[in-house]
Amino acid sequence: MSEIQSERFQRGWEKLREIDGEAGEKVIESLREIAPDLARFTIEFPFGDIYSRPALDLKSREIATVAALTAMGNAAPQLKVHIHGALNVGCSPEEVIEVIIQMAVYAGFPAALNGAFAAQEVFSERGLL
Repeated sequence: MSEIQSERFQRGWEKLREIDGEAGEKVIESLREIAPDLARFTIEFPFGDIYSRPALDLKSREIATVAALTAMGNAAPQLKVHIHGALNVGCSPEEVIEVIIQMAVYAGFPAALNGAFAAQEVFSERGLL
């Protein structure tokens, strides 16, 4: 990534750090060698454009993201990053689990079980269990 970054990139980078902290930075760093454009797109679009919109607060956005990633059932690494993010922006562990349980209705028990196990790993890492 170039030294001079767009306003969109800067806004996205700040939002990424606010939500995901070190975990988000690690994701971007891991992409730098293999797909630097994908790293830039990840900062600019989701975080610079979408997460920066004013109609929802970050807690609501992370609840929606945890729900979507749980429902997908095939995005455990991203789900873990966003569970950390949800906790970082004010969600309690109980709220995260309730969102995951809610997904059992719409995405099925396997997706909810996988989501619960991802949450268990995150909570354990953070000393919340």
